Amino acid sequence: MTTTRIMGPRNAEPLGPLDPREHAWREDLADIALADRIAVPNYVVPLIQEATAQVPLLSADRADAPAASELLPGERFAVLDTGHGYAWGFSVADHYVGHVRVDALAAPRSDGAEGLVGPEDALLFRGPAVKAEVAATLPMGARVRWADHDERFVRLVGGPGAGCYLHRRHLLPPAGDPSLDWVDVALRFVGAPYRWGGRSRAGIDCSGLVQVARQIAGHACRRDSDMQFADLATDVDPAAARRGDIAWWPGHVGILLDARTLLHANAHWMACRIEPLADVVARASALGGVAEPQIRRPSIAT
Repeated sequence: MTTTRIMGPRNAEPLGPLDPREHAWREDLADIALADRIAVPNYVVPLIQEATAQVPLLSADRADAPAASELLPGERFAVLDTGHGYAWGFSVADHYVGHVRVDALAAPRSDGAEGLVGPEDALLFRGPAVKAEVAATLPMGARVRWADHDERFVRLVGGPGAGCYLHRRHLLPPAGDPSLDWVDVALRFVGAPYRWGGRSRAGIDCSGLVQVARQIAGHACRRDSDMQFADLATDVDPAAARRGDIAWWPGHVGILLDARTLLHANAHWMACRIEPLADVVARASALGGVAEPQIRRPSIAT
């Protein structure tokens, strides 16, 4: 795995602060896209790779490092550096920066059409029939390359599950399906275990729930709760809150099902659950933190 480095100005001060969660830079190198924003000794042209499996995006290049996020199968990763068996770079989908095992990445395929798995997790079959042997399961949000087979199935031609068959009911356009209700998608995660950095029904965190549900329904969405809340322009009076509004506390985010009911992935229950908003407020108050959430409403266009 080889990246291309371009010499930058030496011994220069950074031109300004950039959030390292979404801007890939270190003191020694940076993404070449940041060349006009920060001064470092070297800039790197990203090498685009693809996740061959569901794999954590870690905060450091070691197995015991805390997870920052997660790549789903078929999602692309821009590699800027490698070392200790890990690649450092960012997820192409949301630009989130972290470290991924090198052995979980491969060169992406370009043949066939691109698709997004959803709005449910999907079984992959070894033949084009629902009675065929099941080869694997792909989480909603995974990305596939496919070719037509018949009116019910497509054949995967590249990436995870290549050679297997996927039912068309589990195939969405690459950018998601705006006809889907994103809150309905989020409700499909109820009962999933809580996992810091997780983005699937095998384990998901609070902002991962919001992100994946909105992406499946065709809405761009950044990774962390503060980013998501900052992108929402319309403040809402709690008395006027409604289904689909976002409730945010520092470090936590949830989805309102109505003015009194919250859907969220949380470490209290270690699961994605629906519960009265008042119960969440009471817990936050008992812990001495910010009790009442701020509420904002996504626009139809976002």
